[in-house]
Amino acid sequence: MSAGRLLSVLLLLQSRGRMSARGLADELGVSVRTAYRDLARLQASGVPVYAEPGRAGGYQLIDGYRTRLNGMSEGEARALFLAGLPGPAADLGLAAEVTAARLKLLAALPTGLREEAARTAAVFHLDAPGWYREPEQTSYLTLLVDAVTNQRAIDVHYRRWRAPQEVHRRLRPYGLVLKSGVWYLVAATKNRTATYRVTHILEAALTDEHFDRPKDFDLGAYWTSYLDDFRTRRFTGTATVRLSPRGRRRLPDNLPPEVVRAVDVTATAIGDEGWVEAVIPTESTEHACGELLRLGIDVEVVAPAELRQAMADTVDVLARTYGSARGQRRPAHPPATPTGTTPQTCT
Repeated sequence: MSAGRLLSVLLLLQSRGRMSARGLADELGVSVRTAYRDLARLQASGVPVYAEPGRAGGYQLIDGYRTRLNGMSEGEARALFLAGLPGPAADLGLAAEVTAARLKLLAALPTGLREEAARTAAVFHLDAPGWYREPEQTSYLTLLVDAVTNQRAIDVHYRRWRAPQEVHRRLRPYGLVLKSGVWYLVAATKNRTATYRVTHILEAALTDEHFDRPKDFDLGAYWTSYLDDFRTRRFTGTATVRLSPRGRRRLPDNLPPEVVRAVDVTATAIGDEGWVEAVIPTESTEHACGELLRLGIDVEVVAPAELRQAMADTVDVLARTYGSARGQRRPAHPPATPTGTTPQTCT
C-alpha cells in the first residue's frame, strides 16, 4: 500500500467533495477494488470518510474536515511549474509529481478559489507538438532531467548535421527547452554553450563530475538570443516569386512566417488577375525549391536563375514519371535530361 496514494485519496475528497470509488480509481490509475481498500484504510485510521448510497452517491469527508498534510516534496515543488503541461511533464518523468502538486494546491485553496481553478482548468488545454507531426521519442530525457537538476556532467554520442556527423562530447547541462513539441538541451562544453536536439542524442551516460551552473545564466534569455542568431544564419539569400491569390492565401500553412511577412511587405500587383510579385528570404536552392513546390501552380519563381531551373527540372522529372504508361515500372532514378546531364532537383 502506498502512503502517498492514501494522501492523494484524502486530498481528492477534500478538493472535489463527493466522489465515487470508480472516479477515485480513474484519477489514481488503480483498480476499483484498490480504491475501496484505500477508503477503508482511511476510515480505519480515523479520517471521517463516509459513504452516501444511491446513484448519485459516493464517498466524502464530514463537512469542515481539512487535512494539514499538504506540504510539498522537493520533486512536487519543481513539478509545480509544469502543472499546466501534462504532456511535457510526463516526458520529463514528473507526471505523478504534477498530479500530487495540483491536488495539494487545490486542497489548500478556499472553496471559491478552488471552484474557479477547476473552471479554468476545464477550458484551457495545451497541445505542444505542431500539426502534421508525431511527438518525438526522447529516450534520454529522464536522464537529462537528472543531470540538469543535480548539475552532473554527461557523456553523449551525438548526431549533428555537419561532418563529422557523429561526435562524442562531455556536456554540462544548463537546461531543457520545449519548442513546438521538440526538446532541446542547452549545455556547455569546455569552450562554449550550445544547443542540442534531444532526439539526436544516440547515447548518454551520467558521469561522476559535478559542476556549478553559472549564477548569471538565464535560460530564457539564452534561448531568445539563440533564436535570433538562428534566423540570421538560416536565410542566406533571396528569391523573387509571383503568387496567385490562392497561393498567397496558402502561404501561412506551407511556408515559414518570415516568408509570409516578406510577401506582405514587398508584394506588388502584376496584371489584373490578382497576382503579386514579391521578394522572399531563402535558405538554399534545394530547400527553397522543396518549399515552393508545395504551392504548385500558384507560384512562379522569377529569380535567381538557379532556383528557377531547379523548379523546372523537378517539375519535368515529375511530369515524365507520372506521364509514363499505366502499369509500367517507374525508373529507379530520375531520367536523364536530353543533354545527358542529371537534372538539378530538390529533395
